[in-house]
Amino acid sequence: MVQAMINISKETNQILNIVKARHNLSDKSRAIDYVVLEYGSNLIEPELRPEFIEKMKSRQSEPTVEVRDFRKHFGMK
Repeated sequence: MVQAMINISKETNQILNIVKARHNLSDKSRAIDYVVLEYGSNLIEPELRPEFIEKMKSRQSEPTVEVRDFRKHFGMK
């Protein structure tokens, strides 16, 4: 575990106290972990838009093309 000394505002402190109480966490370190992991999960694995999912599902049924020479096929040098 990494230890860090941080400065937080009064408002941040109040929010951490609320998170700590709502989720029955033992200390503010756990509250910080919880908040960061909740926020981070959206950054790391964002939700896909429903229209994108539908588009990909429809593309699954399209025929595939065999490409022997990628550069030649797509006109690259």
